[in-house]
Amino acid sequence: MFDRLIGALGDRRMCVLTGAGISTDSGIPDYRSPNSPPRNPVTYQQFVIDPALRRRYWARNHLGWRHMDAARPNAGHRALAELERSGAVISVITQNVDLLHTKAGSRRVIDLHGTYAQVRCLSCEALISRATLDDRLEHANPGFTDTVVAAQGVEIAPDADTSLTITEHFRMVDCDACGGLLKPDIVYFGESVPKPRVAAAYALVDEAEALLVAGSSLAVMSGLRFVRYAAKREIPIIIVNRGTTRGDEFATLTLDAGCSEALTALAAARSAVPA
Repeated sequence: MFDRLIGALGDRRMCVLTGAGISTDSGIPDYRSPNSPPRNPVTYQQFVIDPALRRRYWARNHLGWRHMDAARPNAGHRALAELERSGAVISVITQNVDLLHTKAGSRRVIDLHGTYAQVRCLSCEALISRATLDDRLEHANPGFTDTVVAAQGVEIAPDADTSLTITEHFRMVDCDACGGLLKPDIVYFGESVPKPRVAAAYALVDEAEALLVAGSSLAVMSGLRFVRYAAKREIPIIIVNRGTTRGDEFATLTLDAGCSEALTALAAARSAVPA
């Protein structure tokens, strides 16, 4: 089934751009696959100006982040790490915040949208770990986690949010250093990816002989720009995704398939080629 994928990439060294579709087999849902439920992620503007929304967000994230932290890499993540070790993959640019590529053993990873594991102060730019903030929130909200989980369970979202509705009595905390607003170190809708991070990602595409997109609908420019850039470089662009994408017009090959199966097949084919 994956002969076309293997043939299109040949022995080229590739940069891989991944989206939420690669993590669904790890129990983290995506936003835009054909069977995904409607989701309305928080925007940066909403987070900053609306205290009630911010309270709801932190209450949900207080549960959601630990489920994401407990998630484990699936066969697709492990295949990419194996391909990197063999030299076939030079780098991974991921739009995901779940750290699963790093957990799988990939070493050269750009977390384009940040990760769930850090929190930033919007005033003084101080960074703390999400685990440190968890201790503070637990102290401010004793018993909240056990009570809410027992009452309604937890459904995780791709950005470590949840569908939680019981949030009115949740107490937020502010930056220890300056009292400023704390926000997950994640690029929200309405924010821009830091320019140095974008430049580093472009440099990785420059090194590659092909661009492989895995599990992204490329619905936002954050990821689509690298496909357009690769097209200008006239290198092969292969897209593996469930459903169509905004980058299909630029693709050498599109494959409607699951990432775990496709990447495992690609890793097996590359390992069978003599060095």
